[in-house]
Amino acid sequence: MPESGGRVFFRPFSMLYFTFLLMMLLVLLPLLTMLFRGLLVRGLGIPPESVGFVLLVSLLGSHFNIPFTSVESLGPITTYREVRFFGVTWRIPRVAVGVRRTLVTINVGGAVVPILISAYLLGYSIPACSPDPLLTYLKTLILMLVVALAVHRSARVVKGLGIATPAFGPPAITALTTVLIHLVSSVSCPTQIAYVGGTLGTLIGADLMNLNRLPELGVPVVSIGGAGTFDGIYITGLVSVVFVLLLL
Repeated sequence: MPESGGRVFFRPFSMLYFTFLLMMLLVLLPLLTMLFRGLLVRGLGIPPESVGFVLLVSLLGSHFNIPFTSVESLGPITTYREVRFFGVTWRIPRVAVGVRRTLVTINVGGAVVPILISAYLLGYSIPACSPDPLLTYLKTLILMLVVALAVHRSARVVKGLGIATPAFGPPAITALTTVLIHLVSSVSCPTQIAYVGGTLGTLIGADLMNLNRLPELGVPVVSIGGAGTFDGIYITGLVSVVFVLLLL
């Protein structure tokens, strides 16, 4: 939703298209709820009574961003000067070099919630299901580093948009690496380490390792996990669990 000169431009609105999307949501919502519930309870060991809370916070939290730092850089700043001539208003652009500040925020639903789930898995679920938690932590660390390096190499800074990664790249890398680790040394709780390794690896590789490149975006605000429940960090963890369940 770009803004310039006090005017805001929206995409064309279609009531028919909006109604279709709303009906699809109402039809698919029960199926999606059952899918997420199965993944969170059976795949990750989340208590059943907490599933509804997790999904609700993920959905509502996608509308909230927490500022935590800002970056500055020198770059071109475009301003406009209005000139009226014979009743016609002309907007003349003027480019100057100045300090650009980009506010870095973290999205509650798209990043904070996955991080908290990962913390729960590391602190409770993995020790509960693993006979050797230290070895499982080591495998999780290896997986996280592999995912972080792979995602960092595939991430691209898109000016005016953000940091883009292939949609199914991180989940596929997470699942395949988990399977390889399992073949070398059996993993007692593969879905848990897949979620933690995929989520934190994507966060580190796509976002944290690219903080120094944020000024290249040319935007005043960036949000880590800003797409909420459909963001790369959030969806990587869930899709990684699905892939691991299918492969193992």
